[in-house]
Amino acid sequence: MISRQWHVAQYDPHDIKVMAEALDLSPLTIAVLLGRGVREIKQARQWLFDSREVGFDPFLMPDMEVAVQRLQQAVQLGERICCYGDYDVDGITATSLYLLFLRGVGAHVGFYIPERQNEGYGLNESAVRTLAQKGVKVLVTIDCGTTSYQEVQLAKSLGIDVIVTDHHQLQGPTPPFLAFLNPHRSDCQYPFKDLCSAGLAFKVVTAYVSLFGPSNLDVASFTDLVALATLADMVPLQDENRLLVRQGLDQISKGSRCGIRALRQWTGVDKECTESEVAFQLAPMINAAGRMDHGKLGVDLLTSNSMEQANRLAEHLRDLNRQRRQIEGAIFKESLKMVDCPEAQDAVVVGKRQWHVGVVGIVASRLVERFQKPAVVIAFDECGFGRGSVRSVPGLDICRVLEKCSDLLDGYGGHPAAAGLKIWEEKFPSFQQRFSSLVVAERRDKAPSTVLDVDAQVSLGQLNHRLLGELAHLQPFGVGNPEPTFMAVGLKVLEQRIVGDDHLKLVVRQNHSVPFDTIGFRMGSLDGVKKLQDHSIDLAFVPERNRWKGLDRIQLRIRDLRVSEGSRGLEC
Repeated sequence: MISRQWHVAQYDPHDIKVMAEALDLSPLTIAVLLGRGVREIKQARQWLFDSREVGFDPFLMPDMEVAVQRLQQAVQLGERICCYGDYDVDGITATSLYLLFLRGVGAHVGFYIPERQNEGYGLNESAVRTLAQKGVKVLVTIDCGTTSYQEVQLAKSLGIDVIVTDHHQLQGPTPPFLAFLNPHRSDCQYPFKDLCSAGLAFKVVTAYVSLFGPSNLDVASFTDLVALATLADMVPLQDENRLLVRQGLDQISKGSRCGIRALRQWTGVDKECTESEVAFQLAPMINAAGRMDHGKLGVDLLTSNSMEQANRLAEHLRDLNRQRRQIEGAIFKESLKMVDCPEAQDAVVVGKRQWHVGVVGIVASRLVERFQKPAVVIAFDECGFGRGSVRSVPGLDICRVLEKCSDLLDGYGGHPAAAGLKIWEEKFPSFQQRFSSLVVAERRDKAPSTVLDVDAQVSLGQLNHRLLGELAHLQPFGVGNPEPTFMAVGLKVLEQRIVGDDHLKLVVRQNHSVPFDTIGFRMGSLDGVKKLQDHSIDLAFVPERNRWKGLDRIQLRIRDLRVSEGSRGLEC
């Protein structure tokens, strides 16, 4: 187990008392709000109970009016429009959103998702030529296109107008787009920069309706797709994203979209849907389409108006996701064997021929989770050409690191927290060395990623269903709004066992408290957890409801644990 330093937030008890009394909330809930920068009572009410409609004026984004004018012109003239999306959840859901809306206003519209294994990410010359031959006049890129200079030039020469909707970091010269919708443009006055591509698609649809009048579709009905993409793409759940996800989760729970309803049936999510269930149960099944087969399956599912077809597609995606988990597990185990003395390394960089390119991103995420260090996982083909995924740690902009390795790479792109790259095998050793050195330089004088932020130290007696109800108002949780994490010390382990796929199951008690069930996902085989019943332990955990046989119980989901060092006082 990687030992982490627990940083417990400290706040003025008077400030906590004043806000707790004004809002009639637990001091623990107030401590969590303070940890998210919410320090005023008015701000707290907005954070907890804000139900205002989304959001900012879409025309604050440069080229928005140009984009929707061109789309409306294509609708009027009956010109062919193609939505060209990425094969991940964000690309698939945003493509589905565009298709459903444009079909609803009478557009002659189709879509194209590149095949991950053979085509790779983004626009490619062959696809552009094929679309031109089919008579496409307007090409809308989705979650890609920002760096596609040559491909956009080709499209323009073939008589295709290109509208880019993308949220990746800008690099190099700007391609000759008709319209370039990216909140990271230096001249973009849109106040919120962290929309995913489905969020951008939602703003385009909103702008279209505001200019050309309502369609027979309710724009708010698309927030289920936006929520799915926002949670899967791990963009910050703040400001407009938070409101979009809140509305979207309500839409998902209502079950009005056939494809999402079918996904919920096959994953057993039959109650009010949470962000965790979307991110860890529904989204992986959609991702499995692009990882193991073709992203087209995900679009077909989300745009289906037939429950029979949706159920058939959802079942297939479930089977693909099971296959994905098996392959991912095998590659993860191989990766662990390649990591010699991880405590002496500044980053984990591994690669091998014949690894499945569709799962390298998930393996990279698991390596970050395991070692608390940036990770790169690359799958090389039989010719030695590699495609890889990079995952970062808090405070490290991974794109800045890759930019300084660009002479070794055949291409790269992404966000500060996650990116993709292409590289030839002969350059891999040099890349390994330079990447690790740059990580050291970029992280110098910054807090180590092995720090675990804790909202408050508690006694187990403070945990009750009222507290969980209050904390639920802080949802949705994710990047930028993490789940509330508490710590409790001096716990006695009453039971210890391994369940499921190497999950650590404990029953703990603190002094004379009632016993609490705990679960530590993928923590069963970690060092230091073999005989916990012989020790008092400290837990860092997320409290959550666990329904079993019709009864709601409070379960502690373990973030970290350690053997207690002597006796410690409890804060009550």
